[in-house]
Amino acid sequence: MAPESPATPRARRAWVLFDFAQQPFHTIVTTFVFGPYFASHVAATSVEGQALWGYATAAAGAVVAIGAPIIGAVADTGGRLKAWIAALSLVFCLGSASLWIATPGGAASILLVLLAFAAATAAAELKTALTNAMMPGLAGDAIGRLSGTGWGFGYVGGLISLAIMLIFFVADPVTGTTLVGLEPAFGLSAEAHEGDRLAGPFSAVWYLVFVLPLFLFVPDTPRRMALTQALKAGTGHLLSSLRALPGRGPVFRFLIARMLYQDGLNALFAFGGIYAAGTFGWSTVELGIFGIAITLTATIGAFAGGPADDRFGPRRVLLMTLTLLLVFGALILSMDETSVFWIVTTAPDGTGLFATLPEKLYLGIALVLGSLLGPIQAASRSYLGRMAEPNERGELFGLYAFTGKVTAFAAPLMVGIVTGATDSQRVGISVVLVFIAAGLALLLTVPANVRATGRSSIMRLD
Repeated sequence: MAPESPATPRARRAWVLFDFAQQPFHTIVTTFVFGPYFASHVAATSVEGQALWGYATAAAGAVVAIGAPIIGAVADTGGRLKAWIAALSLVFCLGSASLWIATPGGAASILLVLLAFAAATAAAELKTALTNAMMPGLAGDAIGRLSGTGWGFGYVGGLISLAIMLIFFVADPVTGTTLVGLEPAFGLSAEAHEGDRLAGPFSAVWYLVFVLPLFLFVPDTPRRMALTQALKAGTGHLLSSLRALPGRGPVFRFLIARMLYQDGLNALFAFGGIYAAGTFGWSTVELGIFGIAITLTATIGAFAGGPADDRFGPRRVLLMTLTLLLVFGALILSMDETSVFWIVTTAPDGTGLFATLPEKLYLGIALVLGSLLGPIQAASRSYLGRMAEPNERGELFGLYAFTGKVTAFAAPLMVGIVTGATDSQRVGISVVLVFIAAGLALLLTVPANVRATGRSSIMRLD
């Protein structure tokens, strides 16, 4: 593939800020603040809360599986990616802001809360598929560096937003103060968990502020045809691409492999905070420290993964990180409040934060897992970006979005079903390792036919 001339540094910085704008939703809503709060205080029990959260996540994945390839194909044929991103941004912000209504024990609001969460999650994934399609035209040869930088800055955004929430807004209902001993800002009620409920509206406002440069400075594709024509042409092109996909051996196997491991990866991190809250009874403070620490290691991993991708190639990065993810994922699920590695029992060795040995080990292993998240995400999208010629970029990234979400409901749904059937959070979440292992096994059959160029000087952001 002949390298393209990269876009201006300002356009690349604006594209990177999209991840910075959106990641707080995944950090403070899905994983570390609102999700655990919902499971522990809105639902009747933590087991029921994890199951309901799994069903909502599965519903969002089903919407993305159906909608992403259609929207991607229509945007590709009709042009004007930014118009689609803007429409999806509106749905995202409305859904996020609506999470405020999730009052403690609010059984009447549970359905509306889950619908709002599912809508915001689906919109977030759909607009990410469109911004991913912008990436190869902006990066030139340094696609691994740009992809890793985007994920890295995304985690920085998640880390900063989580720190702000924990320092100024989220309070322990027992002490009435935040992580650093402050009264919640704006008179928020600790007893009513208003700080936890603010995670949704906060992520919506954050997104609106930091997504603006993408609309102002990233080049858009011109309008090519009317919406009705684009819908017809794009849908027809998508169907043709799907029929031809099995004949494209390595590409087909890569997309299916990524479909499997991404599904497991999303579920593992989506339920990490919920699992810790239910298993160890972690407080908001402990969950906050856990969230900050794991986001920090994810940030470091993402920035390190980009240069490794350009030097060694995305396939090697994926094989190594997925293998480590399986090993440490199994270890982290071997612990509960009284046991380590399934067989060693232990008693609390003190009071205070992370008092038991299982809690300390869970935290340490989770930090390792966090460092693997960024390289896996960045290498996956750069792998496909390196495969794609400019005239097939929209097609391949549309299929990337489709195969990445066509079974996105499967792992969360299985977590919900198995958790409910066994009445065990640990057994329920362990099914995600099956998805990751299956994806890794299939990835081994994909040849290393994409070579890194190492021309990272193109990716200067200044």
